[in-house]
Amino acid sequence: MENNRQSPLQQIDYNLIFLLFLMICISCMAIYSAQEIAQYDSNFVIKQLMWYVIGAFAIVGVMVLDFDQFRKLSWYLYGFGILLLIGIVIAPESLVPNINGARAWFRFGPFALQPSELMKVALIITISNTIATHNEKYIVRTLHEDLLLIGKIALIVAPPMLLILMQPDLGTSLVFIALTLSLMLVSGIRWRIISVIILIGVLFITLLVWIYFTFPQFFLDHILDEYQLERFYAWLDPYGHKDEGYHIRNALMAIGSGQLFGKGFTHGSVYLPEAQTDFIFSIVGEEWGFIGTSVLISLFFLMIYRMINTALESNEAFGSYLCAGVIGMITFQVFQNIGMNIQVMPITGIPLPFISYGGSSVLAQMIAFGLVLNVRSRTRKYMFE
Repeated sequence: MENNRQSPLQQIDYNLIFLLFLMICISCMAIYSAQEIAQYDSNFVIKQLMWYVIGAFAIVGVMVLDFDQFRKLSWYLYGFGILLLIGIVIAPESLVPNINGARAWFRFGPFALQPSELMKVALIITISNTIATHNEKYIVRTLHEDLLLIGKIALIVAPPMLLILMQPDLGTSLVFIALTLSLMLVSGIRWRIISVIILIGVLFITLLVWIYFTFPQFFLDHILDEYQLERFYAWLDPYGHKDEGYHIRNALMAIGSGQLFGKGFTHGSVYLPEAQTDFIFSIVGEEWGFIGTSVLISLFFLMIYRMINTALESNEAFGSYLCAGVIGMITFQVFQNIGMNIQVMPITGIPLPFISYGGSSVLAQMIAFGLVLNVRSRTRKYMFE
């Protein structure tokens, strides 16, 4: 029996929205502090607020449609994303400039668009639709059906992955892997198969290490560039690599100098390149200390917890898959960004969700956030469950 059916507007998770509001406040305060010592002469706070406003309209746009309608749009969104990524590869440098060694942004005057960020959301929707459709068709699952589903997912993920690696953008490709694995974990595929896939991944990494030590020139020519290897060297020994370890050393210095309560708002003094994006967590650590960073991590924990509840309570498998993909994307980006600020992970340029400055990343995160709100608002509750 359905219990007091409510409208989607009444079922919106306002607690989740409040958590987002708190993160927006933290983001603007941290970016304001970062731009005081940044290498750019620009007001990033105003730009960030503008993108948050655009993102808010995007959330409303996503909420207008029933989330089930995105199943019909999934392949159109995927195809549009692929076309944008192809455009990045073939467009002239006047439209796609080389920024920090990568061609990943369309530049339109003062505005820039990074298609790979929007592709994350399109990929979540498309893989979720594929899993839901496959499971509806094959109610009785065998090894053959599981391998067939893995093949479908691989064919979906491979084209955008290859296009992004051509930019090159290793960080975004890792996010693609993370959200894909999170969806596979809830897809019904046997754990034994997933374990084998993980084992193959470990063996592949081992093979790369062996190639590096056995055929170093081949490794540099065909697998990783010298500057990407330097990031690993700097991660392992930042004090032994003066230039490459500069970012990590300063990030550790900033966080450590904040101690328990921090130096205070706008009282940060450690210079951090790209502080408003990659190293925004270090700004929080320096100015608000261990207490501030603990509060921020707790907000992420609460947000992910609410999203997990939404995934578990959804009446439709497709809605649960959407939430799982968003959870996987956000969780990995939080872990990677904070990890590279404290030397747990190598630097990859992945932004901290909802906190780091960035137009395309903020827009993509807000759209993904809207998908979760959409699933929550259209979940029917019953008296007897």
